[in-house]
Amino acid sequence: MANTAGSAQGGVRLILRLEGLCILLAALALYSAMRGDWWQFAGWFFVPDLALLGYWLNRQCGAVCYNLSHSYVGALLVCAYGHFVVQPYWLSLGLIWCAHLGFDRALGYGLKYAAGFHFTHLGHIGRRKAQLD
Repeated sequence: MANTAGSAQGGVRLILRLEGLCILLAALALYSAMRGDWWQFAGWFFVPDLALLGYWLNRQCGAVCYNLSHSYVGALLVCAYGHFVVQPYWLSLGLIWCAHLGFDRALGYGLKYAAGFHFTHLGHIGRRKAQLD
């Protein structure tokens, strides 16, 4: 099976995807516990994917933009800000962001390599995968 150097395979890939599912479920549970607005949740859920617009410039820019918006670092910083400054709106945005990231990871969409959108830390994705196998 073709694989990008450094990407997860086999059991490790499964564990990383299960971790993503756990993050998604935890973020949903916390959002529900804080009685978040589900219309707001739906409206913001796919906003991190706007970073895909970076691929219009080139693969390198696309990968950088995607990775910046799909790293838990930013999402958890927003959660921490919302929690410690007692700004429920920011906490809810951070939880929505975490839920999105968990959703993506559970589906196998990982951080991108500059080689192209299909090359991720969770392995190769998309229709082209079958051509490489």
